[in-house]
Amino acid sequence: MVSSASLRVRARVDGTVQGVGFRPFVYRLAGELGLAGWVLNDERGVLLEAEGEAAAVESFLERLRTEAPPLATVERVLSEQLTPQGEEGFAIRDSRSAGEAAAPVAPDGATCDDCLAELFDHSDRRHRYPFVNCTNCGPRFTIVRGVPYDRPLTTMSGFQMCASCQGEYEDPRDRRFHAQPNACPDCGPALALLDRGGGRREGGDAALRAAASAIAGGAVVAVKGLGGYHLACMASDEEAVASLRGRKRREDKPFALMAANLDAARALVQLGDEEERLLTGRERPIVIARRRAGAAVANAVAPGSPDLGVMLPYTPLHHLLLHDCGAPLVMTSGNVSDEPIAYEDGEARERLAGIADLYLSHDRPIHMRTDDSVVRQTRRGPLLMRRSRGYVPASIGLPVPASRPLVACGAELKSTFCVAKAERAWVGHHIGDLKNWETLRSFREGIEHFERVFAVEPELVAHDQHPDYLSTGYALEREGVEHLAVQHHHGHLAACLAEHGEEGPAVGAIFDGAGYGSDGTVWGGELLVGDLRGFERAGSLWQVRLPGGDAAAREPWRMACSWLSESFEGAHAPPERLAGLVDPERWQAVAALCRSGVAAPLTTSAGRLFDGVAALCGLRGEVSHEGQAAMELEAAARLDERGAYPLPMSGERLDARETVRALMADLEGGADVGVVAARFHNALAAGTAAACAELAESRGLGAVVLSGGVFQNRLLLERTAGALEAAGLRVLLPRLLPPNDGGIAYGQAAVAAALGA
Repeated sequence: MVSSASLRVRARVDGTVQGVGFRPFVYRLAGELGLAGWVLNDERGVLLEAEGEAAAVESFLERLRTEAPPLATVERVLSEQLTPQGEEGFAIRDSRSAGEAAAPVAPDGATCDDCLAELFDHSDRRHRYPFVNCTNCGPRFTIVRGVPYDRPLTTMSGFQMCASCQGEYEDPRDRRFHAQPNACPDCGPALALLDRGGGRREGGDAALRAAASAIAGGAVVAVKGLGGYHLACMASDEEAVASLRGRKRREDKPFALMAANLDAARALVQLGDEEERLLTGRERPIVIARRRAGAAVANAVAPGSPDLGVMLPYTPLHHLLLHDCGAPLVMTSGNVSDEPIAYEDGEARERLAGIADLYLSHDRPIHMRTDDSVVRQTRRGPLLMRRSRGYVPASIGLPVPASRPLVACGAELKSTFCVAKAERAWVGHHIGDLKNWETLRSFREGIEHFERVFAVEPELVAHDQHPDYLSTGYALEREGVEHLAVQHHHGHLAACLAEHGEEGPAVGAIFDGAGYGSDGTVWGGELLVGDLRGFERAGSLWQVRLPGGDAAAREPWRMACSWLSESFEGAHAPPERLAGLVDPERWQAVAALCRSGVAAPLTTSAGRLFDGVAALCGLRGEVSHEGQAAMELEAAARLDERGAYPLPMSGERLDARETVRALMADLEGGADVGVVAARFHNALAAGTAAACAELAESRGLGAVVLSGGVFQNRLLLERTAGALEAAGLRVLLPRLLPPNDGGIAYGQAAVAAALGA
């Protein structure tokens, strides 16, 4: 009998609701409230019908939003009323696919507390099983081949569940109900320890214990993780870390560390509440924090840096390895410098030959490689430096929906891509610097996978204006689509606006190393006024020569020479603090380039200004990785110094010649480098804020965007933002994406969508 008080609804739940235990949650909630009906996964997300007393149904719809499982993200619940049917019982129905895919795939989730307890419980059948997982944790994105997210469409399809695992999988009351990677030692993936030649040494738990013993003895072991191979060694072993650095051909760039737990991390770095929250979050990123005095870390881990990058274990294998080694490990990407992380077993043995002494591998395939994410806490909140594992492929909304499906190809450094349709955009994982065949192959594979998983058949391809980027070449090779070039710094501005759900207009201070300017010169210190549809270049840093082109980014002393040539009349010898860092004859040759303009294009680059100042301070004549000189200049700055050099506006230019003259007077007078570095940072922050405030007032605008890779500098970011807010302006900073070029692709997508191209 159908009661007159009965209500039946059909509800569509949008968001990240597949592979995260949402259907069993719905099942249990319906049982608690005495409702009948059904729930299923389809290509769009979760679809359900529920019937019962009206108050219970209303409570059910509300609790779908507020009590969702840990890995779920409910974006909206759309419901419609149906005629009650007098149905009894609630069922979980088989998944169905009847149209193009739109259901978001969940990011990989760190091992939950329940699984961790089982891992170390001697009485549990999954004791020390390195692939324990449930619906609240474990691999997702890295094993998905397609949607709906069901086992046959993952890399677990080759493993047949045993009776015990199958029972858990089919029991709606079990936390492993429809956990697609569900497995145990009897039926699931297994470890193997291989020697350099690929020969098998040990299997199962013996392989893990032997690998830990080898690491403790000074070996470098390639460890297969969620999204690829890591290279692991003891963090305190100076010889092992130095050996890894030499084999990997990575001169100075810091290595990431993995600590067993929060207490172990606290022994390495100084952590505030927010850093601890980031470390223990389900994303488990690498967190950049200040090195603790006396930390048991080899000098070769992060030479010359006051900071360390630390993460906590996020897979059962990591937990076991850290437990068995008994101390923090270096856990760096399994690659040779400038190549993407290795993720296929044969490829890893080939590419890591000569680096790894042993390989701790397993037979669960990785479908999509992903590197670790990196984040830095600031007074303005967390700042993503690299968005990858744990965050990807969570979607980001578009303020103006895309009228046609599209792909955006990003820039060159910190390469990512973006696919989008309607109001949703999916930004891909970190690829690396798009400068060689390996990274280009990874870039292409990633785009193909995202297009397939999210059913995006692009009609439009957006790209950077730079004609020589490999990403631009890829975009222009795609046939049967419309192409849209987006200016580099407009992409930065648009990305920050769009992630905040805004269309603009706003003022933007966009500071980075280099971007192809609309006038054909090298931009990089830009004051823009614009929105998603267009922009005006309202100002910039003072133009100087870029002697030797790209060589100036590798040799900061060239920019020191350029800024001195621009700031002072006549020839200028290498400053005293640069003595020994540059050959005087090379200096004079570069000075001649600056005067003549031959092989020395004009640039407004803020990144190259930082390089030049670092060199003038004697901190760095050459660099081995991007941003090294600027990071050392930031690290040198005295935080208690509030003095600032002048940085006036001269027409539409921030005249850093005045800044250089003042800091040279301090340096020649014997000033402490820490004071000089701080006064330079303060000058750039105050000058930028004043220029933006003036622009905002003249245009009647209330918001200012700060973005571009230079704003990864915490000191500059905090002081510029503080000065802008003191002037009564609203400051927009990148939150969901990095301020560096890792956010460009999303900005390009937002521009393309807004233009309706």
